[in-house]
Amino acid sequence: MSSKIKILVADDEERMRRLIRDFLEAAGYSVVEAENGRRALELYNVQAQEIKLLVLDVMMPGMSGWEVCREVRRTSDVPVIMLTALSQESDEVEGFEAGADDYVTKPFSPKVFVARVEAMLRRTAAPNEDGELTAGGIRVDREAHTVFVDGEEIYMSLKEYDLLLYLMENRGATLTREKILDNVWNYDYFGDARTIDTHVTKLRKKLGQWGDMLQTVRGVGYRFEK
Repeated sequence: MSSKIKILVADDEERMRRLIRDFLEAAGYSVVEAENGRRALELYNVQAQEIKLLVLDVMMPGMSGWEVCREVRRTSDVPVIMLTALSQESDEVEGFEAGADDYVTKPFSPKVFVARVEAMLRRTAAPNEDGELTAGGIRVDREAHTVFVDGEEIYMSLKEYDLLLYLMENRGATLTREKILDNVWNYDYFGDARTIDTHVTKLRKKLGQWGDMLQTVRGVGYRFEK
């Protein structure tokens, strides 16, 4: 990958930051380091136009990775990978509710981690299809990678956007959780399929009165109905 791609890595453990930095730099990335959540947010606010991915440790003093992610999500859909020693499902769900796109549990293989970073950035950099998708008061501009509800732009994480787009492109079809994982999360996701339920719940809230278009097919998955 090009060294012009800048990644912000925030972890209060210096050894872990150095390990991640060394592997990312060896893969051709530029790395900015932060020793805690507040510093991470400061650096991102200054370099938001340059930073293309955030790697945030969850348990940092002063300001957790979850808190940083929530603050970033107020204004940006930059990809976020949460890095944590926690492994309970409730912790993973909280990470996705904060707006994270992926969730990596320590310990992990650095080479596998870099591969997941590359997969995330490929999805972000992939050219968008031309045209718009509309349903009710929902409008998805695929070229600009934006979503509008009743004329107002709604900020969404990368995975929220991808999930909504996939459901709308397959409106009327019942999609299993497994099929959604394969097409939205792709091969690089190793978590529980129930994370889809969390994302659907968030999407419904963001879509307001149009959230009912995301219908649950009990025991199977979801369907988008106009």
